Amino acid sequence: MDINVEYLAKLARVELSEEEKRRFSGELGKILDHFKELQELDTENVVPMAGGTELTNVFRKDEAKERFPELNNAATKAFPDTKDGLLKVPKVL
Repeated sequence: MDINVEYLAKLARVELSEEEKRRFSGELGKILDHFKELQELDTENVVPMAGGTELTNVFRKDEAKERFPELNNAATKAFPDTKDGLLKVPKVL
């Protein structure tokens, strides 16, 4: 299969050396040949899949909660400047 690698490189806005053009032409040709083989497979009695698994999502209620109060208290106590349990830092901008 003849592949216009220069045209693809232009579309992708990449510069290729002559060696890269030759190499990619061969590699792309092999990939497309593999797809030709796949197209020849008989898929008449194959049921289409909507996903790869039968699992369903399990959702939990989104609730705010304090996960590690003892860790937060220790961090707050060790920080040099705090207010109402929050860490105060200098303005960045």
